[in-house]
Amino acid sequence: MEKIGILVVSYGAREVAMVDALLQSRNYQVELYIADKQRNPFNAEKAAKHVVIPNLDVEEICKFAESSKDKIDFVLVGSEKPIIEGIRDLVEKRTGLPVICPKQEYAIEASKIEQRLLFQEIAPEANPRFKIFNPADYKGEAEVKSAVYRWLDELDNHAVVKPDKPALGKGVGVWGDHFATREQLFEHFMSNFQYSSVIIEEKIDGEESSFMAFCDGKHFIPLPDTRDYKRAFDDDKGPNTGGMGSYKDVGDTLPFLTAAEREQELALANKIFEGWKAKIKDDSALRGVPLYLAFMHTGHGIKVLENNSRPGDPEIINLLPLIKDDFVDVCFKMIEGNLTSVALEKAATVLTYKVPSDYGGYADVFPNQIDKSVVSTQVDLSKAYALTKKYGNRICIYPGSMETRNGKNYALKSRTVGVLGIGKSIEEAREISLEGAKAIRGGALWNRTDVASKQHIAKSVSHMDNLRRKA
Repeated sequence: MEKIGILVVSYGAREVAMVDALLQSRNYQVELYIADKQRNPFNAEKAAKHVVIPNLDVEEICKFAESSKDKIDFVLVGSEKPIIEGIRDLVEKRTGLPVICPKQEYAIEASKIEQRLLFQEIAPEANPRFKIFNPADYKGEAEVKSAVYRWLDELDNHAVVKPDKPALGKGVGVWGDHFATREQLFEHFMSNFQYSSVIIEEKIDGEESSFMAFCDGKHFIPLPDTRDYKRAFDDDKGPNTGGMGSYKDVGDTLPFLTAAEREQELALANKIFEGWKAKIKDDSALRGVPLYLAFMHTGHGIKVLENNSRPGDPEIINLLPLIKDDFVDVCFKMIEGNLTSVALEKAATVLTYKVPSDYGGYADVFPNQIDKSVVSTQVDLSKAYALTKKYGNRICIYPGSMETRNGKNYALKSRTVGVLGIGKSIEEAREISLEGAKAIRGGALWNRTDVASKQHIAKSVSHMDNLRRKA
């Protein structure tokens, strides 16, 4: 069996799932070199060489790659920060090692405005109405306030406020969720506008799906749809998070979408990819997952809420364990430019994240949801891992924002651990995922209990039916 070395740049549970997929290789003896945000217990155990780089600084990651470049065959990157900061360009230039992620110029999530302008050129029908506000275009706050209010008149106030780039302000804000008056919206707008340009878009009513595709730069291989849960608490209450969980149905589409709507997704994503690729001379520039699209289904067409240039967290976790091909071979084909298909098992998956009680400050928003009597940050995964005796590979425990110290695991500030259930139906996968989440002890952790529930899915189905009738 051929021995190969792979460097994985890791942030959390998403990359742990990648590491696990690589280790399932049947064709290669995989030796892992992992540059980690923290001493993740899974990664630290599996890696031949493990280093902690808390800020995932691209220069430090590159030095780590250089130190073992003779033993490494390629680099796999999951997190957005090093991709946006040019990890691929730097590592490939300095070491010659191929890196699986888009080049810095095509890390499109770095600018929400550039995304909109690209889509406006290639597939304008996919854009909601939007207007860009640049600080250089206005003489003072009164002038920009007047312009914002005129645009709100056109949108009937139903607006989404987005900073162009990751900023020091309040981030994305949505009418009806983060503010209920124009004054609140404008305050949110100015918290971002003081740093850089801001885009205000029309708020779209619909049901959301996550769409990803593997890409070698030339070929675009769509993956099954997934649905993530951004709100902190059950019944979609509380603030937005990085994602509290996600699910995938047995087939390629979701329960609330028709086969025709799945085909519309494929056609739109392919149109965007082909139009984008035609503008690029480098056939390998879009390698990795250049399109991780948040689609909004409106009943009379699809809009793109946003695009990212990396695998989704948590959504890629729903898919990786189902890949029937050797994932190492999939990676090599992405590098070689001959990835033409990826086979996946027909199964449903449900991912539940357990997070700290103070995750993002949400305990202060919905204090009754949190058991503050549990104060320990130490986490015991032993009972969750023991469920593999019952379920085998139908349950996966993926530590995320967790570190090991002196043989014990501790929860950090973000999503601590993801539990994936795999089943013949969504309900079966959900039961396995929730059983695994319940078996995790300590850390003052909590989780949503309604990810992929029959009730939540039924609401999505009913909503889409209503939207189609109105179309």
